[in-house]
Amino acid sequence: MATSASVIFGQLVIGAPGAGKTTYCEAMSRFLKAIGREVAIVNIDPANEQMPYTADVDIMNLIKLEEVMEHYKLGPNGGLIYCMEFLEKNISWLLDELSRLKGKYILIDCPGQVELYTHNNSVRNILNILEQHGARLCAVNLIDSHYCADPSKYVAVCLTSLNTMMRIELPHINILSKVDLIEKYGKLEFGIDFYTEVLDLDYLVERMPDDPFTAKHKKLTKAITGLVQDYGLVNFVPLSVESKELMLGVKNAVDKANGYCFGSTAEERNIKSMMSSAFGGMDFEYSKTQEVREKYMGTDEILTEEGESITNHLGQVG
Repeated sequence: MATSASVIFGQLVIGAPGAGKTTYCEAMSRFLKAIGREVAIVNIDPANEQMPYTADVDIMNLIKLEEVMEHYKLGPNGGLIYCMEFLEKNISWLLDELSRLKGKYILIDCPGQVELYTHNNSVRNILNILEQHGARLCAVNLIDSHYCADPSKYVAVCLTSLNTMMRIELPHINILSKVDLIEKYGKLEFGIDFYTEVLDLDYLVERMPDDPFTAKHKKLTKAITGLVQDYGLVNFVPLSVESKELMLGVKNAVDKANGYCFGSTAEERNIKSMMSSAFGGMDFEYSKTQEVREKYMGTDEILTEEGESITNHLGQVG
C-alpha cells in the first residue's frame, strides 16, 4: 500500500450479523459513485459468501471460514477469530491488494461477531498497520433500528456501541439502520430524536417491564445507563438505504469524521443538484429525522400516566 505519505480515505463498516453491513456497502458504493467519487469495496468477512457487489479485494482469496472450521474443528466464532488473526499475520497480502486501489475511496465490509471488536486485538492491530500506511478510516457501526422498540435492548446496544468505540479507537459513527422498519416490532415510546441523540435514558428504565428478571437487575440497568450518559459519546444517525436524503446525511457525517475533503468541484455540484429538489430551503439538521418521522413512524403523541397527551416529548429537539 504505497508509502506513509499516501493517504487513502474510507469506512470500516461493522455491526452485528443482520444489521445490514453488506447491503450498506453496496448502497453507499452506488451513492458515492453517483456523485462522482471513485469507490472500491474491500471484503474482510470470510463468511460473506452472498455479496450483492463484486469485491475489489476479497479475503476469501486468502482464507475461507468453512475451510478453517473443517480443518481445525472450530465453530463459527472461533473460526472468525482464527481468520482475523491469520489476516493480521499476513497483513502484507492486504497492503499489496490495497496498493492497487490508489486514489479510490474504500468501503471495508467486516465480520459481524462483536467479540472481534470487544475481546480480540487482531482487528485493532490490523487497523493500526493500515493507519501507519496512510489509511484514514471512520468506523461505521450499524445497529438495527428495531432495537429502539425494546428499552432493554436499546440500552444494551448503546453500551456495546460505547465499548466498540473505545476498543477500536477510530473516528466513529453509529447508524440506526433500516429505519423504514423502525416500528415493525412495536411503536416507540418516544420520538425518533430521543433515540438518535440518546437523551435521558432514565425514562427508558422507567418504561421497562416489571417482571422479576428486570426488577432484579434494575440497579445494574441504571448504572449502565449512567455510564453511557456520563461519557456522552453515543448518538446515532438514522438510515434507510432507499433514501438519498438519509444516505447523504451519513456521507456527510463520515466525511467530517475521517477528514475526507472533496476532491473535485464536480462532486459538490452533483450533490447540490441531487438534493436541491429534496430539501429546498429546509434546515438539513432538522430534516435528518423529519423524514423518519413522516415516512416510517406513526404519530409522536405520548400518553403520560395521568392520561395527558404530550406531543414530541423529548423527541423533537431539532
